Amino acid sequence: MNWMRSLLVVSMWGFAVGVTSHATGAAADVVLRFAVLGDAEPKPDPVFPGLEQAVADVNAMAKQGRMDFVVGVGDIAHKGTLVQYEAAAEVLARLEPPFYPIMGNEEHGSTVERFLEFAAKWTDGRQRFESPRYVVDAGPVDLIFASPDHGRDFDDGGIAWIRGELDARATKPVMLVVHGAQVGVYPENGDKGVAHPGFAEVVARANLAAVISGDLHMDMDRVQHSKRIGHVHYLHVPGLERTKIPDETRHVPMFRVFTVYSDRRVVVDTHRAGEADPLERHAYAFTLPVVDGRTAAD
Repeated sequence: MNWMRSLLVVSMWGFAVGVTSHATGAAADVVLRFAVLGDAEPKPDPVFPGLEQAVADVNAMAKQGRMDFVVGVGDIAHKGTLVQYEAAAEVLARLEPPFYPIMGNEEHGSTVERFLEFAAKWTDGRQRFESPRYVVDAGPVDLIFASPDHGRDFDDGGIAWIRGELDARATKPVMLVVHGAQVGVYPENGDKGVAHPGFAEVVARANLAAVISGDLHMDMDRVQHSKRIGHVHYLHVPGLERTKIPDETRHVPMFRVFTVYSDRRVVVDTHRAGEADPLERHAYAFTLPVVDGRTAAD
């Protein structure tokens, strides 16, 4: 299967909800809202209590207001085993908004074909995926879903695909969903992530607003999980079933919610699974760039 060349484009235009812009004090609208679920891959047993609670929370949010879709950053099934895939499918099939996942290094423990089969099952058959790489047109921003070629890294073809999709959207802001950010972004495990030197060309694109990643299973209370490097904002999504960094002594399942306003402001909230209100200490905000096709260095 030449999945690297395949492309799924999904239109997600929606209605606007009236709010007040904290940045300007003027009236603004919510033009997009989506949740992001982090790594699961529980071990040793295929049980997903954190994922179950997060799915219930997102469904409740969807009933109360706008929730356009849900993003998965990879590593749902530990080592890509069939028993983990099947157990996760029972949970994720309950998710009411559309679900857009990517592969992680754990899914690469099995095959691309198995991932694509279960990505459809995770959405209870409502969506089918021709490729683990695709683009979602989400209205004010495009999301590029870039599953790695191997482990958490890309080969030359994978980098070329991401770069090509960014260039095709040179006048529109883009968020990139990858399993791991590039090596060095999170010094808590600085040698882990995308090591391909061509990724520097990816993050140099002026229309790349944010990189959304998981992989590291970081404790949000003990690391710097959200940051700006150059013009790009890096947002870590913590693991739902296990915490690894800075150690494994404490695990609090959390997920994140991105809200985009009509004034281009993006607010990233973090929710503890099972609690309705976001955690104010983990709030992060940035503004989508106005781009004209140039690179950030121009």
